[in-house]
Amino acid sequence: MFTKTLCTRSAVRCSWRSAPAMPLRAKIINPALAVKAQMAFKSTSAASKTDSGMVNDDEDVLFDSLYGLRTIELNRPNKLHSLNGSMIEKIVPRLQEWEKSDMANVVIIKGSGEKAFCAGGDVTHLAKQNLDGPEGQKKSADYFASEYRLDHLIATYQKPYVAVMDGITMGGGVGLSVHAPIRIATEKTVFAMPETTIGFFPDVGASFFLPRMPGGLGTYLALTSDKLKGVNVYYAGIATHYIHSTSLPALERRLAELRFKDYLSLDERLHTIDSTIEEYATGLPHDEPMLLSGKHRQTIDRVFGDNVASIPEVIAELVNSPGDQQEWAQKTLKTLKQRSPTAVHVTFRQMKLGKKWSIKETFEREHQIATKFMKHPDFTEGVHALLIRKDGKPKWEYEQLQDVEKAQKIKGQDITDDFFLVEGDRLLLLNDRDYQEYPHLKYGLPSERQIEKVVRDAKFTVKEIVNHFVKETRGKQGVQQVVHDVLQRKTHMEHGIVAWGPQARTLASEA
Repeated sequence: MFTKTLCTRSAVRCSWRSAPAMPLRAKIINPALAVKAQMAFKSTSAASKTDSGMVNDDEDVLFDSLYGLRTIELNRPNKLHSLNGSMIEKIVPRLQEWEKSDMANVVIIKGSGEKAFCAGGDVTHLAKQNLDGPEGQKKSADYFASEYRLDHLIATYQKPYVAVMDGITMGGGVGLSVHAPIRIATEKTVFAMPETTIGFFPDVGASFFLPRMPGGLGTYLALTSDKLKGVNVYYAGIATHYIHSTSLPALERRLAELRFKDYLSLDERLHTIDSTIEEYATGLPHDEPMLLSGKHRQTIDRVFGDNVASIPEVIAELVNSPGDQQEWAQKTLKTLKQRSPTAVHVTFRQMKLGKKWSIKETFEREHQIATKFMKHPDFTEGVHALLIRKDGKPKWEYEQLQDVEKAQKIKGQDITDDFFLVEGDRLLLLNDRDYQEYPHLKYGLPSERQIEKVVRDAKFTVKEIVNHFVKETRGKQGVQQVVHDVLQRKTHMEHGIVAWGPQARTLASEA
């Protein structure tokens, strides 16, 4: 006899089941699994279990199983599912268990409720903890060690891992999602890396992800903490899919029904999941244009791209922006001046260096940087000003951006040097898997690099290029918009054929 489980937006585990199944609680019931998880942490880190001082809540993460689907549901709605040590210590052993299980076909991570996927790490707790001096700062550094191990495990996971970025997805929430091969945005998604706002740097693997975004886009998002919402998270390539949030429960049920032959590769399994998600794509919103496009995007690339070598140069480019971009340039300049000057300079250098780091080195280096920020006054002060005192008036170590340049001239060295100096043992991760580029790049919209390759390798018209990518992505929504934007910004016409290289002419009339 079958009974139908009621479905709410806060608990979308609805389906036809034999009896109304209750979700597994976060507590690991199997003692052997608990021991195994403890051993994994002990063998890879001197601090095997995070001594974060946080209360262990059995309900802060919920786990569920339905056929071949395994679900991780973040469950701290009053804190917008901000990630703490308790949650990390529960998620890691489950992921390790499912990676080895023949019964687990697909893993989904999501947040409960309507507001957030994960708004970030629990930085309020860390800032208060840092006031205890070296001991508290060491505990905060240990938290980041655990978080980065989890993020690296996700980035190198050997089972299909799907991140549902429904609602606020910032900071630590980006670490749980952005390294996944399949990342779903909805109309409620709000993406940002707000670390420079609180005197910190974009971490959780942002050193790998952001510098590999095209042009100056990643550096722009890193320095300004600008937010992208809804379909623009998809257009920017941060998400690989866009569906309406009301379709998520049905999609989960459908993914639970997928069966894979044992011999299928991870790519073949992801291909099936990609096709399945596309069945639930109901079109892109017509009232939300692509924001980071056209002349605006060209300005971002000019101000924050590879051609700019320092923060003073960024400021000079903003001041000298064209007339039609002056309003945006002045707003951006004002934003940068409100951020921690130390964090801005460290982040800028991070974006330059991160392009050369492997995924493994990224988390090793970020742990070194995070540990030093725990000892730096700007992080603790920034969090207290914005999240604890809430006066919005942080007193940074350097009052203004130009004060950093003055200090560097006096000291005769770059103030960011210490943050990038590798000291002591590097972070031990949960596995040794590594790569220089994401191994699963074909499930989102075409990248600028992919479009450039087609333009350079083939003598195509605009229509032929667009049709090529529409066919290659099996009619994926948003392809035409993205390809047209890249061609307009990056190419010109030579005898009716598209040629790569910026010139004054655009291709709008050629479509």
